[in-house]
Order: sequence, then C-alpha cells, then structure tokens
Amino acid sequence: MANVNIRKAAMIGCGFVGSASVYAMMQSGVFSEIVLIDANQAKAEGEAMDIAHGVSFAKPTNIYAGTYDDITDAAVIIISAGAAQKPGETRLDLVHKNVGIFKSIIPEISKRRCEGVILVVANPVDILTYAALKMSGFPAHRVIGSGTVLDSARFQYLLSEHLEIDARDINAYIIGEHGDSEIAAWSIANIAGIPIHNFCEMRGFMDHDVQTKRIADEVKNSAYTIIEKKGATYYGIGMSVTRIAEAIVRDEKAILPISTLLTGHYGIDDICLSIPTIVGANGAEAIAPFEIDEKEQQALYQSSVALKKVIEEAL
Repeated sequence: MANVNIRKAAMIGCGFVGSASVYAMMQSGVFSEIVLIDANQAKAEGEAMDIAHGVSFAKPTNIYAGTYDDITDAAVIIISAGAAQKPGETRLDLVHKNVGIFKSIIPEISKRRCEGVILVVANPVDILTYAALKMSGFPAHRVIGSGTVLDSARFQYLLSEHLEIDARDINAYIIGEHGDSEIAAWSIANIAGIPIHNFCEMRGFMDHDVQTKRIADEVKNSAYTIIEKKGATYYGIGMSVTRIAEAIVRDEKAILPISTLLTGHYGIDDICLSIPTIVGANGAEAIAPFEIDEKEQQALYQSSVALKKVIEEAL
C-alpha cells in the first residue's frame, strides 16, 4: 500500500448514509482528508461545505467535493451510492437497481489502480460486496462490506437494555445476510466471558426461548421500524462505517462482523456473508474461527443459498 495516504477516505454517494458517515468520520478525527463524490456534483459540494463548517469543533480535516481522480490514494473507498430502501421494501428488492449503479461506479475505481480498501455500504450489502469484488478485480481481502456491524450493535444495545449492562461489555454477533435471513449467534454470545444464558439467569431471566426470539426479531426488524417512522436509517450506519474505517486506518486487527468472501468456511463457498473477521490495514485479514452450533450453521448455509439465487439473477 505504498501509494496510499492512510489518513484519506473517499465517499462515493452523498445521500443520507454517505453524509452521516462523513459527519461521523469527521468527528472521530481518524482522517485528515475526506473527498465526497456524487452523481449530483452540487449535492456533494453542499454536503462537504456543511460538514466542513463544523471542523473547528472537531479535528483538522480537509473535507471537499471531488471526482474519481481524487480517490487514487485513498486508504478507504466507501460506496454508499444506490437507491434507498423504501417503506415495505426489502433490502433484496433493491438488488437490480443497485447492481446497475455499481456497473458505472466500480470500473471508475478499477481503472485508477487504487490500492486502498473498498468498503461497500449500499444495500443489499452482501450481494453488492460480491458484485464489487467480481467487477473490480481487486483481491478479496480488499473488498469488504459493512455487513452486520450495525445489526450486531443493535443486538448488543437490546441485550444491554434487557440485562441492564453496558453494551460495550457484551460480545454478541449477528451473522449471515444483512437482511431477513440474518442469524443471532447465541451460541457464542457472552458478557465478560460468561455465556449469555448463564448471565441472563444471574439477572433473573429464565425464559430464554421467549426472550431470544423477541430480541432477535427486534434486531431484524429495526431498519423496517425506523424507515416506517422516519423514512430512512443513517446515524447508526454512519457510526458503523466509522468504526470499520478506524479499524483499517489504525491497523487495529479488530474483530468485526463485516461482509467478506467465504471460501469453504462453514461449508460455504464463493459468496460474501457477514462473519466475525479480523480487520486491519489490508482489509479482511482472516475470518475468526468461531464455533457456532449446528442449528446456526444450518441457518447460515440456508442464508447463503438464498443469496446465491439472487446473485445468479442479478449478475
């Protein structure tokens, strides 16, 4: 990554998600330069100006609207461009529209010989991550998706509310598709190393089946609920994008449930799904070898089958 400015990010797509992500990244202070690119140049310019005006309250950051020529040395190229999910619409309903949009974006990145990491945020994120990987010709570790990082944060939040415990002390992941077939990986969930069910009982909760279903369903339906109430989700995903970008820029080797290419893991091959993965300067460095139970493995496999069918139709 000799030609990469490790403190530079590019955001392609300046809608709600792209703009909220840039705003969160600016406040984090992790980047010294962020370029915004959008099919609507005036939109990119307006968002860049609006966010840049808050720099004096955060950390010095050069935030500006640019073109694809400005992405060449970016450490992280974030793609949020795409049609937004509408009330009543599933993430998979978006696939044909957004694959078409990616067919115009990815070649622009490829021909500039970028050496940074592509981070796909647009939905359906797993399918678009796979599409970006195939269209770009980049090595698999340098094309990742935001995956279930936000879903897992929602999972941890709901568990923290249920158990009255700091969400940061909860290790719990949503795996598989970022969507309707996602799986709450209860078998590896723990609080400070204590298995989740043991901790629940310590807090006086014995009805595990009822509560696990309630919490998992609430996580899965969170986006639909927010979209129904306010039209779009963007703050949570903006903070999730910032968290992933931080792990790359700081070479943290953080374990995050990003969407990445599976090559035989859990019996699944040639599909991008969200699995806890070691994330550092090179992107997806290795999939963490968690041992989920048989029921979760089967659900993960079924999730992959469903996504493969959609990919075959769309690509």
